[in-house]
Amino acid sequence: MRGKFANITQALAAGALAATLLTSQASAQDDTIKVGILHSLSGTMAISETTLKDVMLMLVEEQNKKGGLLGKQLEPVVVDIASDWPLAAEKARELIEVNDVDAVFGCWTSVCRKSVLPVFEELNSLLFYPVQYEGEESQRNVFYTGASPNQQAIPAVDYLMNEEGVERWVLAGTDYVYPQTTNKILEAYLKDKGVAAEDIMINYTPFGHSDWQTIVSDIKNFGSAGKKTAVVSTINGDANVPFYRELGNQGIDAADIPVVAFSVGEEELAGLDTTPLVGHLAAWNYFMSVDTEENDAFIETWHAFIGDEERVTNDPMEAHYIGFNMWVAAVEKAESTEPDAVIDAIVGVEVPNLTGGTAVMLPNHHVTKPVLIGEIQDDGQFDVVWETEDLVAGDAWSDFLPESAVLEADWTDPVNCGNYNTDTKSCGGS
Repeated sequence: MRGKFANITQALAAGALAATLLTSQASAQDDTIKVGILHSLSGTMAISETTLKDVMLMLVEEQNKKGGLLGKQLEPVVVDIASDWPLAAEKARELIEVNDVDAVFGCWTSVCRKSVLPVFEELNSLLFYPVQYEGEESQRNVFYTGASPNQQAIPAVDYLMNEEGVERWVLAGTDYVYPQTTNKILEAYLKDKGVAAEDIMINYTPFGHSDWQTIVSDIKNFGSAGKKTAVVSTINGDANVPFYRELGNQGIDAADIPVVAFSVGEEELAGLDTTPLVGHLAAWNYFMSVDTEENDAFIETWHAFIGDEERVTNDPMEAHYIGFNMWVAAVEKAESTEPDAVIDAIVGVEVPNLTGGTAVMLPNHHVTKPVLIGEIQDDGQFDVVWETEDLVAGDAWSDFLPESAVLEADWTDPVNCGNYNTDTKSCGGS
């Protein structure tokens, strides 16, 4: 009997120890607030996204130096989606269900965002998306801190039309949703401005496309019709390297056929000989060359964190800076990291941007931004040649597509809808 009681006592002690360990582990988990980082660290998009992972680690570290959030330290959880969009959805689910993150910062391409959207909706988690995109979307669980078309594409076309006298247009993009939808909007906008169909050339290439000789030759021929021609580029990822190289090879000068890019910034130019690209353009909401105290401090912090003064900054990094600080402010305002509480608290939150103004989270989950046109310099930086006088509020739905012009997004009471039809006074769904 004594042996039997001893076994029971040992079993109870082991159970108590296991329970103590589990409680200790749970307590340790409760001691941190986990932040998910969902970016491509390999594959065709790694050229653009690796630095976004790095800046998120910097932002988390800087916040922890300030004491963390709600009395807890932040813990980054990094995953590599490897430029694989179904994998992105799997990794998003893993971050939320297995790693128990409170918010996720990630994706670059719209096909990535579209792949993970159902996961964030199903699990009611938060995604901060830091890259310019095509619009035509507003989801309750997503905060779009990059530019919508009216904050990048439309102003860029206006600049080329009004300042450069462009009459013929090449819309060149990677073959996926962002370029396709953006070019659909731009084509409608150009035709609305009186541009003839024969003066618009549209071309798509796959991710990672490398043989640009024929396409660049076609662009050169299209631009030889006696009308000022420009290329509006939504080419993404490492395909930009051979594209710009081929422009130089075929002697396409910015003075003759300027290229304005929406997905090429300082990070992409860092891998190029920019000599033949001087004078070509990019449209963003931030450039590293912007001369403000806020930007100087950000660059100094970045270089100290990364340990390399040659590493550049770019627009999507600023979007992560804005989105992260908005999330922190909303959590502090709500006194909670719970998604519903943050969603309710974040609309109207205002934080500094790096160009000397502020970003405000709008009811449609987009933000206010300046629009800048930069000219490529021989050092891989951009000289700002034009910018909007005022901040531009991001539109979820384009005014230039008939089916979208009647839609509005507003995630506050009483509307609480991402595609509210102003004609029928009804919500079209999520």
